[in-house]
Amino acid sequence: MHSNFFLGAGVTDYFFQSNFAGQVIVVVLIVMSVMAWAVMYGKYIDLVTMNTLNERTAKAVSKAATLIDVAGDKSLKGPFASMLRDAVTAWGRAGIGNETPESRGIRMSYVENAMQRALARLLMKYENKMTWLGTIISGAPFLGLLGTAWGVMDSFGALSGQTSVTLQQLAPGVAGALLTTVAGLLVAIPSVFGYNYLAAKARTMSTELENFASLIADKIEMEANAKEAPAPIEKPKPVVREKIVEKAGEAKTISFSLVDDDDEDSSPVPPRAFE
Repeated sequence: MHSNFFLGAGVTDYFFQSNFAGQVIVVVLIVMSVMAWAVMYGKYIDLVTMNTLNERTAKAVSKAATLIDVAGDKSLKGPFASMLRDAVTAWGRAGIGNETPESRGIRMSYVENAMQRALARLLMKYENKMTWLGTIISGAPFLGLLGTAWGVMDSFGALSGQTSVTLQQLAPGVAGALLTTVAGLLVAIPSVFGYNYLAAKARTMSTELENFASLIADKIEMEANAKEAPAPIEKPKPVVREKIVEKAGEAKTISFSLVDDDDEDSSPVPPRAFE
């Protein structure tokens, strides 16, 4: 029956030659492989989409006059936009712009705390679905090893009552048992490469998000300082007074200022001659 095993056997033959437990494990590994590829593809699309949205928000922030203008743009979406809106909302609730210099540090701490909460929430979004992929990577080889050990045990157990055992009798069961190990490795190996690539991209985007949060905090503080800066004090215009001087029956009017002109850029005033 199995005389041509090594010449004509294929993967399907190995599957049907394995025991029931091995076949169940192979089916489970096939399902896990489909899940792994779906997770990797979906996560890649998510990261690319979020990166594109973040670039749009970063460009809008660099071109806008104030952060409030950017936060009001409903077309902006993504982690950067969410971080920006949380920061501006905290800015408005803290009343920045109408504060005293003494309360500025407290109000900025309130804004930074709100941004830290938003940062933690968005970082979890970056790492979403990666746990499933890590579970598949860790579990697939062990499931394959379990199927192999179970299949080999059944193969030796079925032939234990025979006094003479040949390789042709033992090989089919062992080959079917080893199929589960091969299936487990075929699931785990691509998943490892995909996981490492996606994890590296997620870490890079997480760093960019932290840098963007720092940039928003700096812009908020600069805008708050600009709003609180006192208006420049205009220098009072000199008040001109007139004095009538009488000399030898002739009256002269002399104009002079009560405010000294100490402007460095102004030209010196020549001394007045009184006659």
